[in-house]
Amino acid sequence: MEEVKKKLNLKPYWIILSFIVLIAIILLPTPADLPIMAKMALAILAFAVIMWVTEAVSYPVSSMMIVALIIMLIGFSPIQKLGAAMGNPMVAGKPLAEDAMFGTQNALKIAFSGFSSSAVALVAAALFLATAMQVTNLHKRLALLVLSVVGNKTNAVVAGSIIVSIILAFFVPSATARAGAVVPILLGMVTAFGAKKESRLAALLVITAVQAVSIWNVGIKTGAAQNMVAMGFINKQFNQDVSWGEWFMYAAPWSILMSIALYFIMITVIKPETKEIEGGKELVKKQLAELGPVTAREWRLIAISVALLFFWATEAKLHPIDSSSITLVALAIMLTPKVGVFTWKDVEKLIPWGTIIVFAIGISLGNLLLQTTAAQWLSDKTFGLMGLEHMPLLATIALITLFNIIIHLGFASATSLASALIPVFIALTATLGLKDNAIGFVLIQQFVISFGFLLPVSAPQNMLAYGTGTFTVKDFLKTGIALTIIGYLLILLFSATYWQWIGLL
Repeated sequence: MEEVKKKLNLKPYWIILSFIVLIAIILLPTPADLPIMAKMALAILAFAVIMWVTEAVSYPVSSMMIVALIIMLIGFSPIQKLGAAMGNPMVAGKPLAEDAMFGTQNALKIAFSGFSSSAVALVAAALFLATAMQVTNLHKRLALLVLSVVGNKTNAVVAGSIIVSIILAFFVPSATARAGAVVPILLGMVTAFGAKKESRLAALLVITAVQAVSIWNVGIKTGAAQNMVAMGFINKQFNQDVSWGEWFMYAAPWSILMSIALYFIMITVIKPETKEIEGGKELVKKQLAELGPVTAREWRLIAISVALLFFWATEAKLHPIDSSSITLVALAIMLTPKVGVFTWKDVEKLIPWGTIIVFAIGISLGNLLLQTTAAQWLSDKTFGLMGLEHMPLLATIALITLFNIIIHLGFASATSLASALIPVFIALTATLGLKDNAIGFVLIQQFVISFGFLLPVSAPQNMLAYGTGTFTVKDFLKTGIALTIIGYLLILLFSATYWQWIGLL
């Protein structure tokens, strides 16, 4: 009788460990320079990080657990000297005394503060836009159009898959949706050639597509949700915004160079069985024909998307409307009967509502770390001991970027990673006394947070591709190591040159 090996389910143990760590931090003596409320915030952060890294429960569930912990632990903590930082809470018309409990009602406001962030509105609207692309199949048509002109040469198809990812990054503000549009088409080309899905050809094309998606998560502000997390914190803490056009000016040159590097890495590291995909171009043209002529809905979506891209790119140059506001206006138009492109029923079925909850609660947790001074204390204790304030800025960026890349190995969600790290990096700018360079420093670290190159578990789009069974972890790692090293070196090169020339640093 064949023995069936059951995989041990460790999730209950991770949940128990999360609570053990939470309770242990709560019971530790409180340092003299750390407010009790800040210690509670650090305990919640430790709990959240273990939950996020181990994925013991789904991200929306862990978010609700974080809300409950904020309400109870922060609500029953004394406010001490944090009154002004916590919004000057009142009781009976008078400010709370230093020894008074913060209160669960006040803690509830902190727990849900992320929902009032304009960054959350932009993420929600971006998800709606990605849904509109799915409903109309416009993202698939765009991908097929590009691939239909690149020919049958394998290297040309590799270049084509990179170009598709670049184009879609402008119009589809969801990394997973972009990967979901391109990967099935590439697999169809592999099948048309008669190759197996486990072939080197399949591995080459699929890995190229998802690595290109990660690269352009950096290049486009609206390309990934984690960018909005960073902007939410930057906006709140520095009272400044980085427009879509400014972000593009800072990050797109890096992404362009990385795209070129990706092409040469892929054709060098993964050698396909053939130099030409016979029947690939014909299959793409057949799929394009099956979509039929461009529909009226697609034309309307094209018009809205192009107009939206124009307003994003010219923000603060030709008009004063911020990215979040203009995206919400576009969303309202897309939902309007007769002139729109989809209905609320489409939205209800296709929007991943849990993503919005995770995003908002992540911002709430980051706000808590900043307001209670927990992020500043953590930054001082972890990075302050390294003597970074005495190092040149470039050396500091080199060390912190390396730390950021290593930490990412434990996170499957760049959004969660940004929620945990960006508040600490913001606090670090005060420790280092960066002043004019503070926003640039934080923004560069946000670029690095999108480095999902190393492992399939490093990003949702990687997992989507890995689920096709076309490549092994070793295949992905071989390309990922090269991309990470080049990406790291380019970060340092840009920090020493281009970003200083254009005023980011």
